[in-house]
Parts: sequence; structure tokens; C-alpha cells
Amino acid sequence: MVSTLASQIKEYKLASILTPIFMILEVVAETLIPLLMSRMVDYGVNAGNMDYIVNIAIQMLIIAAFGLLSGYMGGRLGAYASTGFAHNLRDAMFANIQEFSFDNIDKFSTSSLVTRLTTDVNNLQQAYQMILRMTFRAPASLIVSMIMAFKISPELASVYLYAAIFLAIVLLFIMSKASRHFQAVFKKYDDLNRSVQENVSSIRVVKAYVREDYEKERFKEASSNIYNLFLLAEKTTAWIQPIMQATVYACILLISWLGANMIVNSQLSTGNLMSLLTYCMQILMSLMMLGMVFVMITMSLASAKRVAEVINEESNLKDPENPIKDIKDGSIDFDHVSFHYYGADEDVLDDISFHIESGETIGLIGATGSGKSTLVSLISRLYDVSEGSVKVAGEDVRKYDIEALRNEVAMVLQKNELFSGTIYDNLRWGDLNATDEECQKACEIAQASEFIARFKDGYNTHIEQGGNNVSGGQKQRLCIARALLKKPKVLILDDSTSAVDTATDAKMRKAFREDLSDMTKIIIAQRISSVQDAYKILVLEDGKITGFANHDELMKTNEFYSSLYLSQLNGSGDFDEGGEMDA
Repeated sequence: MVSTLASQIKEYKLASILTPIFMILEVVAETLIPLLMSRMVDYGVNAGNMDYIVNIAIQMLIIAAFGLLSGYMGGRLGAYASTGFAHNLRDAMFANIQEFSFDNIDKFSTSSLVTRLTTDVNNLQQAYQMILRMTFRAPASLIVSMIMAFKISPELASVYLYAAIFLAIVLLFIMSKASRHFQAVFKKYDDLNRSVQENVSSIRVVKAYVREDYEKERFKEASSNIYNLFLLAEKTTAWIQPIMQATVYACILLISWLGANMIVNSQLSTGNLMSLLTYCMQILMSLMMLGMVFVMITMSLASAKRVAEVINEESNLKDPENPIKDIKDGSIDFDHVSFHYYGADEDVLDDISFHIESGETIGLIGATGSGKSTLVSLISRLYDVSEGSVKVAGEDVRKYDIEALRNEVAMVLQKNELFSGTIYDNLRWGDLNATDEECQKACEIAQASEFIARFKDGYNTHIEQGGNNVSGGQKQRLCIARALLKKPKVLILDDSTSAVDTATDAKMRKAFREDLSDMTKIIIAQRISSVQDAYKILVLEDGKITGFANHDELMKTNEFYSSLYLSQLNGSGDFDEGGEMDA
């Protein structure tokens, strides 16, 4: 963990080294001032030597200015190093997340990743700045002040030593009690962020079902969990301040009483007593600073582990040593494929084998949870098979360059998203260099051009984040057009026409036959009408193939398919007969 985080300091190493140096120089300046003040009192004030007083005063001003400059430089460089460190952590985490496979993503929730990129990194930024400044400054001040105090009076300095030992024991005890609460609290931030994320992204559903009160209670519960854990931790650490103050006052009283006796007995000068009292404050303030450092480090340890987990997470999908970058055609083979998700024992797909010729249109039908989406995810290598092999153009997909494979196997997922920007901006996710004419042609094939023409700004119409200002069917057609712009050899539609009315669906299939005859097309659908005219239809039940033939053959040989067809024919199975409403 430490090496992982340290590797992100990178270009801020010099600032990280100079910060503690300047902090130590500030400590040296602060320690010299009480010594000079003691001499001013003993040899200047008491002796009535004005020249000596002026000379010492000038030295004190110079040293004070040097100390202030050192403190300023330490603060500035510390802020520069800590913010840069946080910047690198976020970059490293985000870059690694982009390389995650779906398996890796399954290990982390979205809300957890958001918390790690924000709250956890902020904690580490504050902790790092405190480490660079206080972790070096406080011990240095403690040691130097203790040495100077012992140099003046070992007898009185022993009071500081005992006080320091006492406070160190108390701090360790308090922090050990508080640490477990701090470690638990950041996990609760995941629940809080999850509540906020789901509520905001699904606010229309929340309002449609009048679930505002439920969501308020859900958020309140998540927020209360964080409040209660922080309260427990803060109640524990709240003892630090009064114990510190009590120790400081006790030391001052004891030093004053013992010191006064020593002055009366001519064992100590007045100036030395003043210096000892100043060193007393410096020693105890150093201990207080260390207490703050312990609190921050304890809080940040949990964050450090969570951030390091994301940075160290290795994608289980990697390019081979010499990847194939040229995909010749769109033929697909499944050879005894089995698959199970991360952490699961049961196979989602069991011994799947079939062949698809390049250019064929294949339908995929099955009940919810039968493994349809999982099966097509293996083609573009969003997951790797557990057993067997998946081949595209006769080569195992694990031999291909992942980027090249996914450019040639375009997949329109069930939950495809649009992004804030114009329609053109969204379409060009498929091809950054696509011309306006190419974008418009893709929309014609996807049956999106008609509703786009009704928009005032046409293809320059602004799409809100998530596509919230277009209907479900319009969103699906734009996502299909976006995939078509990649000009892939394989097009996979994962239930991507579910919100499209049957008439538009039929027009789209006709356009596919006429304009995309060389492209392999795999269409997952709940409506048999969407795949009825496919060359073959693959039927999945509980992760196993129970049929792979054309519509007429399946009606004769496959009970699941024929019963589904008849139920939809009678009007109970086609959930989209009513069509869609254009925004």
C-alpha cells in the first residue's frame, strides 16, 4: 500500500523533500528566540545595558523573519506537493478504472469508486500535507526544545519529559480506541453516495411512484450511520484537547513554582525561567500537533487502503504478447463455452457451442436470466470465458488486440447511455471523424432520421446527460446509429429495440437486410417478431442452448419458442404493441 501511494508522488518529490527541510529550519528559528530572550533579560534588562538589548533585538528580528520565511515556504511547498499527490492519485485511479474488465467492475460498486475518487483522495491529500509539515516539525520542535530545556536546567526539564511520556501514552490509547470508528466510517460513505446517485439519476421514477418520502428516509439512514460513527470517533478524540491543556497548565504551574524557588536560591536566572516556560509551551504544542497528526493518519489509513485497492487492481483482460489486429470477417464460433461471474459458483452458461457465418442475421431468444447478455458479452471480450473458447473470424478472441476487436464487434447494450452534447457529438462516439452525411446515413438505417428532423435544431439538438430529453425508443435508435458508424463486421443488439414500436422495428430490420448485408448481426429480443425473419434463432434456457434453427423449424421442435410465439400472437407477450411517444 505504502509503495503504491508513494509511486504517485512523481514530479512532486522535490517539493516533498524541501517541505520538511523548511519546517525544521522554522523550528530552529523558533528555538533560538527563547534563548536570545533569556540573554536579553539576564545581560541586558537586569544589567541596564541598552546596547546589548538593541543588539539582541536585531538578532531576534532577523531570526524571526527567517523563521517566518521558512514557515511560508514549507506551507507553500507542502500545499503544492499534497495537491499534486492527490491529482496523481485521481489520475492513476481513473486511468486504471478505464482498463477494468466487467469482472473488475463487478468487484467495486459505482458509488464506492466515486467515494474513493473524491472523499478518500481528499483525506489522503490532507494527511500528506500534514505528514510533510507536522510530522517533521512537531518531533523536531519537541527534541530541540527538550535539548535546550535540559541544557538550561535538567531538574526542571525532567518535568517536560515526564509530561511528554504521559501524553504519548494517553494519545496512543485514545487513538487506538478511535481508529476502528474512523476505519468503518468511509465504508458508510459508499452507501450515502449510492443513495444520492440512484436518487438523482432516477429522479423521474422516484417522482412517478411518489417515493420521495422513502428516498428521504433512505438518505437519512445512510447519513445517520456516518454521523453516529463520526460522533463515536470524535467523542473519543475530544479527550485529547482537555488532557493536553491540563498537562500544559500543570507543567507551567510546576515549572513556575520550582523555578521561583531556584531563583530565590540563586540556582536559576529570571531569563532562564522565561526560556523554560517558552520551551514548555513549544514541547507541549508539539505533542498536541502530533496528536492531530495521529488523528488524521488514523482517518486516512482506511482511505489509503481503498485507494490502493483500485490502483493495484489488475484487469483480467489483457492483450496477448503479439496481438492480432486484423479481423478478416464476421464469422463467430462458440466451442464448448462455459462461464460464471466473479465470486459465483454456478455457471451462467453451460457447454455452449454454435457457428455463425459472416453476414448472417441471428436472433437470440430466452427468458430473463437465461444468459443472453452474458453470451454476447463474450464475443467482444467484455468477459473472458471460464471454459472453452469464443472465436471471431476463426481466431480465439483472446488472441486479438482488445481495441481492434471491440472496434469490429459493435455492441448496443441494454442500458446504453447518451452523453451531454449535440446529436452529432453523440453519434461521433462511433467514429470521431465521421462526416455529417455518414452520421445522417447511419440514422436513416437506425430509423432515427425521422424524429431528428422534427427537432428544431435537427442534428445539432442538445442532448441532456443520460439522454433524459428524448424518449426510450429515440435513445435506442441513436445508440444503434452510433454503433453503425463504427462500420463493424459484427453488430450486436442486446434488446436494443425493446422501446421501439413494432412498425419502426420492422423498418429497421428491412434497412439492415438491404444496407448491412455483409455485416453479421446478432439481435437479442423479447419479441419474436423482431427476430422471426432471422436466418437462425438461438434459444437459450437456463444457460443452455435448446434450439438453433429458423422460425419454422423452431415452431415444430422447440416447445418454449412455440409457446412464447403463440402467447405474443394472442397479445399477451408483445409488451410494446402500444408503440412509443416521441419527445
